[in-house]
Amino acid sequence: MALDEALLNWHSEGKIPPTLRFYGWSKPSLSVGHFQKAERAIDFENVQKHGCEFVRRLTGGSAVLHDDELTYSIVVSEKKEYIPSSIRAAYFVLSKGILEGYKQLGIQADYAIPEKRQERTDVCFEKPAFYEMVVDGKKVSGNAQTRKQGVLLQHGSIPMSINKEMLFDLFKFPSEKLRGKKRNSFSEKAITINEITKKQHTYDDLKKAFHKGFQSELNMDFIPLQLSDSQWQEVHDLAKTKYAVEEWNLYHQRSV
Repeated sequence: MALDEALLNWHSEGKIPPTLRFYGWSKPSLSVGHFQKAERAIDFENVQKHGCEFVRRLTGGSAVLHDDELTYSIVVSEKKEYIPSSIRAAYFVLSKGILEGYKQLGIQADYAIPEKRQERTDVCFEKPAFYEMVVDGKKVSGNAQTRKQGVLLQHGSIPMSINKEMLFDLFKFPSEKLRGKKRNSFSEKAITINEITKKQHTYDDLKKAFHKGFQSELNMDFIPLQLSDSQWQEVHDLAKTKYAVEEWNLYHQRSV
């Protein structure tokens, strides 16, 4: 999360060009949206029991369990002619690369266009937002966006598989009966790449597919970005002073 924010800051200062970043997670990690009330929604005893990391994102949306997945982030100036001023329209433009990435894997995904206002949920993959990806009506990826200092940051989760037992253990429910009901109905609302294709994919498989997808649909050639030692130090300092601090991770939304 610190690196995504640093990329946003550097781009706003003109130090780096727009970036597309792919990354994974060394252990299961739960990220909550910028404005999400973590202490109300999250069962922290179970987060610890499962050995999960926990962090608050710079972007909005609901909580995401990052585990067996490819995560991407895009940092680009709002002044670029291909970035609409509308958040929803920008989702549509940038999601073209995600859609093509699924096609590279032989998956026919489509855009989610909810017909009516949806009931709020703390679990990201329970309900698709506008222009997120669905297969046969089931959500297959989650995305979130923010705009700061004239720069758009969008990042998203593209799971190969989801541990449903762990996922629903991480949230508070009024009763165990409701927890079980939500867990059992999850397969009707979300699906993963491995389930669709009936094969096991790797991080590298997805990285290759979605790199081609973004390159093709955004009509861009990407070149590697090498960070300097001082830039890495800036990232580590931000991680230590912000993303490892309870005031940010647990309570930040109270002061917003």
